[in-house]
Amino acid sequence: MSTPLDSPDQGGVATLDRELEELLREENLEPGDHERFSHYVKKDKILESAITGKPVRALCGKKWTPGRDPEKFPICPTCKEIYEKMMF
Repeated sequence: MSTPLDSPDQGGVATLDRELEELLREENLEPGDHERFSHYVKKDKILESAITGKPVRALCGKKWTPGRDPEKFPICPTCKEIYEKMMF
């Protein structure tokens, strides 16, 4: 008789590890100017990220995990342009 650990395709820790690896590949964080600018992101996504550590996607398309004070940086020009177009 086998146990779940003997058969990783039937669930258990091995399945969770594979799912986590797949999620990490999908969440490919983008290098770039996100360290130089503050970006526009939906408020609920920022809260979710603070709780779960999940990355967010800004209006400009940048994807990263927030972790600094946005007040200390200028607003991303691309995010600002997109936001202004949305307001009209």
